[in-house]
Amino acid sequence: MKIKTKLNLGVGLLFILIIVLSLVSAFYIYSIKKDTQNILKANYETLEYSRNMLSSLDEISVDESKAVLLFETNLKKQLANITEVGEDIATLKLQKKFEILERNRNDFSLKAQIRHDIFEIMKLNMNAIKIKSDIAKKTAETANLWIGIVGALCFLIAFNLLVNLPNNIANPIKELTASIKEIANRNYSERVHFYNHNEYGDLAKSFNSMAEKLEEYSNSNLHKLTFEKKRLETLINNMHDPIIGLDSEGILLFVNNEALKIIGLKHEEVIGQSVTTLALKNDLLKSLVINELESPKSDAMKIFADGKESYFEKEIVNITITPTGEDKSIDIGNVIILRNITIFKELDFAKTNFIATVSHELKTPISSIKLSLHLLEKAETGTINEDQKQLIESIKEDSQRLLKITGELLDISQLETGNIHLNIEKSNPYQIINYATNAVKIQAEQKQIEVIIEAENDLPEVKADSEKTGWVLINFLTNAINYSSNNSQIIVKLKQEKNLVLFQVIDKGKGIDKRYQSKVFDKYFQIPGSNKSGTGLGLAISKEFIEAQNGTISVSSELGLGSTFSIGLNCV
Repeated sequence: MKIKTKLNLGVGLLFILIIVLSLVSAFYIYSIKKDTQNILKANYETLEYSRNMLSSLDEISVDESKAVLLFETNLKKQLANITEVGEDIATLKLQKKFEILERNRNDFSLKAQIRHDIFEIMKLNMNAIKIKSDIAKKTAETANLWIGIVGALCFLIAFNLLVNLPNNIANPIKELTASIKEIANRNYSERVHFYNHNEYGDLAKSFNSMAEKLEEYSNSNLHKLTFEKKRLETLINNMHDPIIGLDSEGILLFVNNEALKIIGLKHEEVIGQSVTTLALKNDLLKSLVINELESPKSDAMKIFADGKESYFEKEIVNITITPTGEDKSIDIGNVIILRNITIFKELDFAKTNFIATVSHELKTPISSIKLSLHLLEKAETGTINEDQKQLIESIKEDSQRLLKITGELLDISQLETGNIHLNIEKSNPYQIINYATNAVKIQAEQKQIEVIIEAENDLPEVKADSEKTGWVLINFLTNAINYSSNNSQIIVKLKQEKNLVLFQVIDKGKGIDKRYQSKVFDKYFQIPGSNKSGTGLGLAISKEFIEAQNGTISVSSELGLGSTFSIGLNCV
């Protein structure tokens, strides 16, 4: 229960008890007052009237006029103040006898009778006074009883509140005060141990959290923290990769020297500044922080700085911590890391140039070998025996394979250097399919494989390089023929899905394990256990060709059930 509620209930209960006690006391005081006033008015005044009449009765013979007037006045008052039973009869008798006395004022026997009537009236009122006094006494006793009961009840409740309520309020404060003194004396292990669901419980939780943080801070060494901070700053500054640190509000916390070199700003110009404000004046910084949360990793960036071109790969690391004494982690900022990949790019360029040079140099002797083999096969060159024919056929196959490999190496090197150009225009998908299937017709017939075309009618034209797309389909079909068994079927599907025209090559070969399906389009990758030779570049080149046309390429396969290679091109 909340402390405020306890106080409201306690004070409210005391207030109600005070009101009840006041009402009971006022009621019985009023009752006693009413009984007292009744005695005074009804009986005491009658006695006073009777005394006056007695004194005036004795004086009637001495001063007749004055005594008679006094007696008559008090008698009238008595007639107006008849309150007791029988008092009216006695008063009327007195009145009649007084009227007779007025006619015969020296009748002593009549005076004696009048005196007797007055005494009777006084006796009636005296008895009434006694009865009413007993009633008033009983009322007073009842008042004392009820006031005592209500007062005792109020005392017990007030005493209970006096004992318990201050303790409930003061004891936690006393414990908290003692704990605060311990904290002030650097005893940071001190904790408050009351966990009620009230203000003190919340205060205890906050106090313990504060004490835990103070203990953690106390156990740390400030000199050590400063040293570690300096060492961390030195480490960051000596790193060859540019590093930029931001807080959760986008304020720059630290920037190492390498980062300052590429962004062209000074340390004092960036620290404590908003990266959004700086990005308005610095294009490089703007490119570094754009969509940082949506794309924590990006492609390589070419940056001209320090008199040379360098390549960097951006990575944004989100930093979160769980504060001491709390359960939820909070985001405290981001660190932008630019990994310098210039040396790898240079090696990649060197590798690409080497491959292109070697491939180009190999094409000429391989072409000469093919020409020589073609001349050897002619009858005019001379007669050859069967063994020589087999050797020539073997050399022909090897030269053809070498020519294919060098062609693929040249293609991939041109793609990597950006020297290959695509002729993207409106293309007929039916013509692309027919071109590809006709190119592999002889190869399929050798294995008695039937190539079936399943094409939807009235398909729109596509934005594509017909030659490169046909090359990709030929590569798909060649692989499908190589990995399909004799006397099987290969299905080529052509259909439209939304704004794409899909080309699918479906075979019934042994399929591709799911572990390798995501890697089949990587350069130089060959499926483990495959007995087919090659460079592993065909599908990689296919992927580059299709994505360069803003198309999609994918594969789906199950072991033992075959594979489906698909490409999607945008409709015109």
